[in-house]
Amino acid sequence: MASCTISSPFDSLIFDLDDTLYSSKSGIGQALKQNVQDFLVEKCGFPESEAPKVNRDLFRTYGSSLAGLRALGYNINPDDYHSFVHGRLPYDLIRPDPRLRRLLQSINQRKIIFTNSDRIHADKALDRLGIKDCFEIIICFETMNPNLWNSNRPDEFPVVLKPSIEAMKIGVDVAEVDPRRTLFFDDNVKNVAAGKIVGLRTVLVGSAIKSKEADYALEILTNMAQVIPEIWVINEEINANDSDKKRISHALTEIDSLLSATSVGA
Repeated sequence: MASCTISSPFDSLIFDLDDTLYSSKSGIGQALKQNVQDFLVEKCGFPESEAPKVNRDLFRTYGSSLAGLRALGYNINPDDYHSFVHGRLPYDLIRPDPRLRRLLQSINQRKIIFTNSDRIHADKALDRLGIKDCFEIIICFETMNPNLWNSNRPDEFPVVLKPSIEAMKIGVDVAEVDPRRTLFFDDNVKNVAAGKIVGLRTVLVGSAIKSKEADYALEILTNMAQVIPEIWVINEEINANDSDKKRISHALTEIDSLLSATSVGA
């Protein structure tokens, strides 16, 4: 009996959240920066004039202000920190993205979130975008740092975050994916490089030019079908029956409709 087969080199897709699935330029990024600086002043005693520089230095050296503060001996409870810096964010600035939702729904492979943010923030952002139900797993701050709440000293368990190789290995293990058949989407060049080290196929989001370690580059995420059509690769056997051909034609038409929709920044 005639048949058709649908195949792709990718079994799973792993997505970063902030500045990958939506743009923090909506105002979320600036609000987050201000909240972190306020935390440094109000909770840690830094002079207000020094907070911006301290924030930059901690991020560059440790990957986040929380990681840096704990490494320097500040006994910061992660929940208190995230409640302060994320709990005050104007989430109404994150708009639903129907085109992104349609694009994600057209992808049959497993779809996974991998973010340095806490679970509450991830849930709120995905809910606002209207795409939370598109993802099978959310790998987040709590996933990478399960022992942090049991520490007796702030330096007992260093905070684990992307782009550390430890974080990347945790992500791959928790997601239970084959890195060689998994696409990893991230806007951070260092995270993309770390993904490549652990064997993932990598996509740099927010740039039209690939970094050295990126297999693909997407200026906006919704260009995915144009740049990486092999996600939807369809191999048709020459003797496929009319029903199969109609199904294939319908699938291609749906993808084309996504490509022709108005672009939305990712």
